[in-house]
Amino acid sequence: MGVMVVLMLPLLLLGISGLLFIYQEVSRLWSKSAVQNKVVVITDAISGLGKECARVFHTGGARLVLCGKDWEKLESLYDSLISVADPSKTFTPKLVLLDLSDISCVQDVAKEVLDCYGCVDILISNASMKVKGPAHKISLELDQKIMNANYFGPITLTKGLLPNMISRRTGQIVLVNTIHGKLGLPFRTAYAASKHAALGFFDCLRAEVEEYDVVVSTVSPTFIRSYHTHPEQGNWDTSIWKFFFRKLAPGVHPVEVAEEVMRTVRRKKQEVLMANPIPKAAVYIRAFFPEFFFAVVACGVKEKLSVPGEG
Repeated sequence: MGVMVVLMLPLLLLGISGLLFIYQEVSRLWSKSAVQNKVVVITDAISGLGKECARVFHTGGARLVLCGKDWEKLESLYDSLISVADPSKTFTPKLVLLDLSDISCVQDVAKEVLDCYGCVDILISNASMKVKGPAHKISLELDQKIMNANYFGPITLTKGLLPNMISRRTGQIVLVNTIHGKLGLPFRTAYAASKHAALGFFDCLRAEVEEYDVVVSTVSPTFIRSYHTHPEQGNWDTSIWKFFFRKLAPGVHPVEVAEEVMRTVRRKKQEVLMANPIPKAAVYIRAFFPEFFFAVVACGVKEKLSVPGEG
């Protein structure tokens, strides 16, 4: 009996590996069919996540509109996509200069995209501006700039493209948000406020446009890390604050988020929270035990301010 088990184990592992391979291939082909020939607009395409989204959707055969506020970086992204793509299976991306914090130009960009392709099938709203510091030291001008980039800019572009989706009774809007849209953490007042506002807008919009078969999705990672950032090993602290929020630090790699955005488009999922167990638990603790959550956060602020050398 023992010999049979030993002989069956490699076959079982081989069978599982084969099933996983088949699932991945079917999933990949399904993803491509979901975006092939679709007009996909990606904002802040020159960021780490924007580049990965551009790569994934370009490989899938989408008609890309890549938006960014630096023309040289857009051209560099364009060259990198074209150099590795099969011209017979992909489309040449369109580049558009867009600074979402400059609200006056956003409507013109929406018109430019619609004039070029006649429609937009998928809008990936990815642009984000961050700031960290005590609320009383952040100027109102900076608060407004953050709100323009993270809230007013995305909703202005959405409103510019939405009537076309409604009239065609098809389309999908994907907001790449953050866990800060669900949790208010210290020293991120302007950033969290803008993300809460964006999440609230798109949650309301989801219900409004459902009858027109327009899908609204939100993907909220904890924090998108850079390509060269690796999580620290060990060095756990006994502090509740540091234990509770240390899990936020490693974040999610841009490749993981881009692949999740593709899955969200394919499956038409409404909401995705990309987080480790501790940040996920924090969201539920905030909802059901707010006083405990506020106490932990306040404790963390006091601890941070008591550390010598930290302002």
